[in-house]
Amino acid sequence: MPDAISEDRALSRMHFQRLVGAWKAERGHSSKVTELAMHPAYQQIIGMGKDAIPLLLEEMKERPDHWDWALRAITGIDPVPREAWGKLGEIAAAWIHWGRVQGYIE
Repeated sequence: MPDAISEDRALSRMHFQRLVGAWKAERGHSSKVTELAMHPAYQQIIGMGKDAIPLLLEEMKERPDHWDWALRAITGIDPVPREAWGKLGEIAAAWIHWGRVQGYIE
């Protein structure tokens, strides 16, 4: 019998995946990060708080995208070195490294 924590994680993952799908389907071809981050689904992901951190990091690991804003909003930190700004692969690598050090992902 699954425990309540496992069920909560599974529901959070499903909710997160629905929001990611909506964000990707509806965002269009905008390259403006502020427009991408203001999308309602993106804002709901930020609203998930710390529960979203490992999910965002997994998403960055598998499919790098503009999740930096959400991670900064939730964590209050920015592990991305200045020289990596604007380089999606390097931004993802910095967050993934941070996530491993902090114990959010393996």
